[in-house]
Amino acid sequence: MNEIVLETVGLTKYYGQRLAVDHLDLQIPRGCICGFIGRNGAGKTTAIKMMLGLLKPTAGSARLLGCDCQQLTPQIRQRIGYVTEGHRLIGWMSIAYLENFQKAFFPRLWDGKLFAEMMEYFGLSKKQKIKHLSNGQRAQVSLAITLAPNPELLIMDDPTLGLDAAIRRQFLEGMIQLIMRQGRTILFSSHILGDIERVADRIIVIDKGQLRANCSLEEFRKAVKKVKFSFADSIPENIDIDGLLHCRRQEKDCEMTLVRTSDEQIAQWAKKNNAERYHIVEMNLEDQFIEFTELTERKRLFKWEENQQ
Repeated sequence: MNEIVLETVGLTKYYGQRLAVDHLDLQIPRGCICGFIGRNGAGKTTAIKMMLGLLKPTAGSARLLGCDCQQLTPQIRQRIGYVTEGHRLIGWMSIAYLENFQKAFFPRLWDGKLFAEMMEYFGLSKKQKIKHLSNGQRAQVSLAITLAPNPELLIMDDPTLGLDAAIRRQFLEGMIQLIMRQGRTILFSSHILGDIERVADRIIVIDKGQLRANCSLEEFRKAVKKVKFSFADSIPENIDIDGLLHCRRQEKDCEMTLVRTSDEQIAQWAKKNNAERYHIVEMNLEDQFIEFTELTERKRLFKWEENQQ
């Protein structure tokens, strides 16, 4: 069985009467890149801050590397890297000064060779001052500073927000090349679904603070489908196909979003209801995410939801 490096049990947060995170149960195994996605206000940043012990939960708990998030020891914290959006660094420092400043907190763990390699990869000189760097360059320095102590667990909260496409790609490729050493684990939050699709092998989806999916990216991509059906006469009044998420009707055509519905079930339904033709629409991860989180009525469609109360 894979070792679990991040676990939450019933993790819940209220801000007054507003529920931000609702009984979140997660397990993330060692050695994966896990994309953490949700719409604005879904509760991602709140959940991450509770996982890191930066915010006290209203109820429930989280454990990182086997330690309760509210009691993380300095030794455990040294094994965790955290990259936030905005990449707030001290402007008057040079990169070299910043490196020495950070290194003082990790005297036995700091990997100067790795930091130098990353500066070379990103084309940065240690003589450059932080205040003279672009947003993308600050993001690159922030990543290098976080990785140099060789954290076992890296948590990244929208680190590419505001970066242009070319810098984002370089940032992500650098992350893939330099992070995925033996045993490293990444939880990576982003509003840019193309970035998640590029780097993640697992995906977590939360919506209105609730867990909606926690599976391999491949499983999610196979599970969520959009199918267009055309009929010679009228569309069936009752749509009774398994896994139906949405159905949009237009004259003699209907478009369905389905979850965990096999191609065989789709073909059988089309035949049973006298559809003239149908085809499965190709979607990228962003399309699937938008469809999946547009529920008008809460339904349990994935196996990880079946036992939830």
